[in-house]
Amino acid sequence: MAFRARPKFFAAGRDRDIRMSLEAALEHLAEGRWQAAHDIVHGDESPLACWTHAVVHLQEGDVDNARYWFGRAGRRFSADAKAELAALTATVARGSG
Repeated sequence: MAFRARPKFFAAGRDRDIRMSLEAALEHLAEGRWQAAHDIVHGDESPLACWTHAVVHLQEGDVDNARYWFGRAGRRFSADAKAELAALTATVARGSG
């Protein structure tokens, strides 16, 4: 499945709930609690959740699984967990992907 260049992920209703869940997952990641973040994004197939899932696995040290989730998110693989978390956090804050 190909993703458009800059899809809008947060419009209203359910999207607001998804954003709040992703924000909670990002807070866990910022504190190094990757398992708690994983529990939130596991099962969500949205591109942002897949990207978050990739960062979860980077923090966990599971690079192969991270590579898979970057692909599911439609993103190029990066092993820099800190930079990816910063970019992901900024993207979620903007409400775009």
